[in-house]
Amino acid sequence: MTRKIADIRRDYEGGSLDEAQVTGDPMVLFDEWLTLALETEGEDGNTMTLATVDSQGLPHARVVLLKGIDEQGLVFYTNYHSHKGSELSNVPHAALVFWWPSLSRQVRVEGRVEQVSAAESDAYFASRPRASQLGAWVATQSVVIPGRAWIEEREKRFEQAYEGQEIPRPVHWGGYRVLPDMIEFWQGQPSRLHDRIRYECRDGEWHHFRMAP
Repeated sequence: MTRKIADIRRDYEGGSLDEAQVTGDPMVLFDEWLTLALETEGEDGNTMTLATVDSQGLPHARVVLLKGIDEQGLVFYTNYHSHKGSELSNVPHAALVFWWPSLSRQVRVEGRVEQVSAAESDAYFASRPRASQLGAWVATQSVVIPGRAWIEEREKRFEQAYEGQEIPRPVHWGGYRVLPDMIEFWQGQPSRLHDRIRYECRDGEWHHFRMAP
């Protein structure tokens, strides 16, 4: 290794995050932060780490894209037969982490997960570029394959099969909605004395409080 990673340091700077400045609904604050992140981080503003747990209690994490947000929660799309889909069918809970370095901001979300309606998945699938629609058919996600040529051959076959036709959504592909019961907002500050405001949902009502850095 050419550089000692222990010597890598960054002093975070950002606006303040105070209890008196936040709203009673964390989704309102999240929407404000996401809007600014999309302006400063560009096409990476909706990138998030999704963590799930398998039937043996082992954690797994990967980066996915946030594709929807409403009063209920946060939506992403994937292959239901993938590892994360299998894990969510066994343990329907997940954690999300957003990291926006240009703003020195992080948001953590934890909650129950459910599949979105077929109609919602259909509508999103129809909005995707045609190449992405084909990709949902080509990729048998998370299975071992012999090589890149296998993917390219499947792509050709599906292109021929749907030539001149609308591409339907695969039944094994669709959306999940994370229904938050905890959302924590982290604003980086100098000297590692960061601002952390945590929201927790108790009996259907949100409560927020400051956490130590």
